[in-house]
Amino acid sequence: MATQAEKSNRFWELHREAGVFALPNPWDPGSAKMLEGMGFVALATTSSGFAQTLGRMDGEVTFEEKLEHCRALVDATDIPITVDFENGFAHPPEDVAVNVRRLAETGVAGASIEDFTGDSDHPIYTMDLAVERVRAAVEAAASLPFPFMITARSEHLLHVGPEVDQAIERVVAYERAGAGAVYAPGLKTLADIEALTAEVTVPVNVLGPFLSAHTLEEIGNAGAKRVSLGGALARRIAAATIEAGRSFLDGRLDWVREAAPAGAVKALFESGA
Repeated sequence: MATQAEKSNRFWELHREAGVFALPNPWDPGSAKMLEGMGFVALATTSSGFAQTLGRMDGEVTFEEKLEHCRALVDATDIPITVDFENGFAHPPEDVAVNVRRLAETGVAGASIEDFTGDSDHPIYTMDLAVERVRAAVEAAASLPFPFMITARSEHLLHVGPEVDQAIERVVAYERAGAGAVYAPGLKTLADIEALTAEVTVPVNVLGPFLSAHTLEEIGNAGAKRVSLGGALARRIAAATIEAGRSFLDGRLDWVREAAPAGAVKALFESGA
């Protein structure tokens, strides 16, 4: 098994290599092992996908539950994992720093810190506070004995409005605060990606479901370094469960022919960690 330092170094190396890479989002240890077994080189957690496994919605998971989830994914795999760390489970920068250090103890290779407050009346932290929160996370990461990538997220497009320029303004400020990568989920066109990547020098993550008309290669050619899926993969599995469950309620069993063979799942589990 690779050490945390080895996985963390590998995660940084992926961002320096040529081309874009796929960063899928498992929601439990089994899905993480299958994705690793398929050949993905790194993983990202999904806050909404994990919440779904608990019968909850995004934002309803506790900090301790998040830590336990991360430990379980790390124990199940041997590739780098970065964490959808939401708002760091804290508002003050100093508390974000404490939580980043605690998260690192789970064995993960990095984390994203977003500027969504969780308050629908005031959804985004002020620019000054958002920057201080990123800076605190970066300083906490720098105190660790291995490289720990902080990805700074602007949630403007998801929670405020469609103004791409305002999302870009934020990620530019977050890069200046030391973020190792930036992310503005909600970019919808290749031109949006090009506009953002033209303003920053650090790697850019994009959210694939908003760009489903394009290929990974096209997204990479627009300047993105990595493409993640958020909760889309977990919701795709939920869709299959709903469809099969409704068929079963209707008395039909023909859907079982489309189930993955147990041997195929076993092979993926065994080809990973």
